[in-house]
Amino acid sequence: MSADRSPRFAGETPSHSAARTSRGAQGPQSRGPGAVEVRRSTRRRRTVSAYREGDRTVVLIPARMSEAEEQRWVRVMLDKLAAQESKRMLGDAELADRAEWLSEQYLGGRARPASVRWVTNQNTRWGSCTPSEGSIRLSHRLQGMPEYVVDYVLVHELAHLLVPGHGERFWRLLESYPRTERARGYLEGVVAAGRLPHLPSAPPE
Repeated sequence: MSADRSPRFAGETPSHSAARTSRGAQGPQSRGPGAVEVRRSTRRRRTVSAYREGDRTVVLIPARMSEAEEQRWVRVMLDKLAAQESKRMLGDAELADRAEWLSEQYLGGRARPASVRWVTNQNTRWGSCTPSEGSIRLSHRLQGMPEYVVDYVLVHELAHLLVPGHGERFWRLLESYPRTERARGYLEGVVAAGRLPHLPSAPPE
């Protein structure tokens, strides 16, 4: 049996690493640190790890990695950290605050939910809303996913407070959220793994 040579996640404290470069921030809606510093280490063979250090994120990778592999693993580790932080930080009150901020940021503040909360009885949908009551419910299965994914589902349900159904007007509203395609890709990956049913389809371009 051949050994798996792909990098693995690790959470060890960094040591004997040489700083390589700093690069751009996470998206504007992210509440995590902005700067990302990649450190390459000749002692590191197969593991990739990341941690927050003040106002930046440090990603530790093997020295042999290509630029393309580096960029891919930086995205993976940022998602991993964001997921951990989202799971720790977002209770119902924080979720409602986040929905209010997202409405102001991407929908002109027009969507004003009366309540936003996590529920454990939604296994066939990521989120749902009742426009007549102004209530939004998010599946607990989203907890622990990257923040931009949770934000996408929130914006999706906020848009439903303004437009029922999934017609062209609805999808035009979703275009204001800059990580729509990335979030949909993430959720479709989860769907493909057999965890949840499919997302509603966007109209063809």
